[in-house]
Amino acid sequence: MTASTIPSVPNTTFPKLGRQDLLADPSNRITENSLTVRDNRSGKVITIPIQHNAIPATAFKALKVSAPEGTEVDLDDHNNGIRISDQGFLNTAAITSKITFIDGDKGFLMHRGYPIEQLAEKSDFLETAYLLIFGSLPDKDQDTTWRYEVMHHTALAEDAMKVIGSLRYDSHPMSVFISAFSAMAAFAPEANPALQGRDLYQKNKDILNKNIIRIIGKAGTVAAAAMRVRMNRPFIAPKSNYSYCENILYMMDAVANGEDYKPDPRLVKALDILFILHADHEMNCSTATMTHVGSSLVDPYSAVAAAAAALYGPLHGGANEAVIRMCEKIGSVENVPSFLEKVKRKEELLFGFGHRVYRNTDPRSNIIKKVTESVFEACGREPLIDVATALRDAALKDPWFVERKLYPNVDFWSGLCYRAMGFPLDFFPVLFAVPRVAGWLAHWKQNLDQGNGKIWRPRQLYIGEQKRDYVGREEREEREVTSHKEGVLELPVCIVSDEYWVDGLTLGQHYQSKRRLELSKL
Repeated sequence: MTASTIPSVPNTTFPKLGRQDLLADPSNRITENSLTVRDNRSGKVITIPIQHNAIPATAFKALKVSAPEGTEVDLDDHNNGIRISDQGFLNTAAITSKITFIDGDKGFLMHRGYPIEQLAEKSDFLETAYLLIFGSLPDKDQDTTWRYEVMHHTALAEDAMKVIGSLRYDSHPMSVFISAFSAMAAFAPEANPALQGRDLYQKNKDILNKNIIRIIGKAGTVAAAAMRVRMNRPFIAPKSNYSYCENILYMMDAVANGEDYKPDPRLVKALDILFILHADHEMNCSTATMTHVGSSLVDPYSAVAAAAAALYGPLHGGANEAVIRMCEKIGSVENVPSFLEKVKRKEELLFGFGHRVYRNTDPRSNIIKKVTESVFEACGREPLIDVATALRDAALKDPWFVERKLYPNVDFWSGLCYRAMGFPLDFFPVLFAVPRVAGWLAHWKQNLDQGNGKIWRPRQLYIGEQKRDYVGREEREEREVTSHKEGVLELPVCIVSDEYWVDGLTLGQHYQSKRRLELSKL
């Protein structure tokens, strides 16, 4: 807040700062590229430098006041200055980064300075992954070595395959993906800072690069294994002489090991472009999770599992699945106008439109729209494309949606593309996770390279009870619970039993799982 925009103190003028003020508090030195803030509670003035159009939140710790008189426990922590409240991180820059830049107003995205349109047209996924992680496009020798190493680190340990194979066929594929990476951490003790020393990855770049290669190489194999679990089919060993995306499709679709099967090159190219578009997208929920968890110096396999768990959520990686379900619900082109009217009345939810960052258009959606044509050529036209196209055209012509900047995003077309390629809906997040592993690792490595060594530890605003004394159970007053917010109303019921017996004793009104109850009847 500047001097001219303080609403509670009109016509405010700041006192001139003398030499003693400047010596006592160097932050009072006013420069053109700075922000001057006055605390109207105390009258204190601070000047905060602006760098990259941002200010450090810690500068506000200088604005300290005493707690209200008579306060026993200062819940608002007045003595440590003002805290910045930003629930959902709507305007918080948690890192400095050289990886990805987004201009949401212009609908522009670039990785390491290269526009996404150029990468999608001229690059491939493995080259883009190298760019994200190491900062530049590889030269010829680097490119050859990089591809060789990644494709020769695609096989999973036999014990890791046993872990994946032990999961139920109806497990969600993302549960399999997350479980696999958690298990892989146990099979790489040499990569675990908890065992090898906290500064393992800062001091030994060979270990860092080796495990980056391992994770990218094995991510595709884990995805294919998750698909084979879902189909209740035996696992297929990877082929190191195939390209990255070609190998993934081979492991998913081959009938038996050693089969001379090559996926359709049109589908390989389409998947490769989709992987480029999903490789990184700045500081989103899962990438923030990767950097947050990684700040504890945990091994990268565990950090990837945590990031994948964040991606698993329907508000993040499940959005393109929601687009398909929405189009299926609409059913036909004729139903589009009535559906949009229901959206306006908040009777229906519109998926695949709008974005937290983009305020114009998502540049990735335009690229995917072109990819869908090659997929339809190979697999046949997806029937829902007519509904989706009619929905897009109607929304873009409707002032209600235009004023709210609700434009199609990457999820709108990617779901239709994956659907046409034959992937089941619950597999969509896995196809999001595999390429995003490259972005996660890029940010993880960047944080290690920057070497600030600080564990991420956000603050909070406590709004709970003041200090109070414990009261024993027998002395507590009875109260009627009428809302779930006030306490537990009832236990979740699987089966309530008073007829099954265990060791001659009735279970009475005891809540048991169905599986345990079946055992109790034996």
